[in-house]
Amino acid sequence: MNEAVLHVRREEPADAMDIRRVNDDAFGQRDESRIVDAVRASGNAAVSLVAVLADGIVGHILFTPMSVEPDAPAIRVFGLGPMAVAPGRQRQGIGSALVFAGLEECRRLGCGLVVVIGHPEFYPRFGFRPGAAHGLRSAFAVPDDAFMVLELMDGALNRVKGVVRYAPEFGSD
Repeated sequence: MNEAVLHVRREEPADAMDIRRVNDDAFGQRDESRIVDAVRASGNAAVSLVAVLADGIVGHILFTPMSVEPDAPAIRVFGLGPMAVAPGRQRQGIGSALVFAGLEECRRLGCGLVVVIGHPEFYPRFGFRPGAAHGLRSAFAVPDDAFMVLELMDGALNRVKGVVRYAPEFGSD
């Protein structure tokens, strides 16, 4: 990453093919890119950012609105994911730059909580903590330490408890 300056910006319509490529390459299959395409087509993306270097788009992050059952009282909850970095560009700070920029955009949009299903070694550096410890669990069957939450608005975690459900584009739960 030292040969060029990283730029994180909002996704543009012309980015779709590059975003698909980054997700397919990073995950080694097409499930995540299909989710991203479906979320984009439905208009369900709250935040979609790309990381760009001189050689093009090298990363992508998506945040979508979540629902909590029972209903969360006037608290916006977004889910982080998928987040992908091109394999040859991983472990260079690109993923962290995407997460920081995405969380800042979520704050700007008035999001109270962000949840993620992800690596318990990676996401705590941004302040994510296990959701179960705060009365939240994923509708998907995932280990407790992989389902995490971050409070962006003071007091939001005290007001939201229950099962977090992802948008329909993420598949059945």
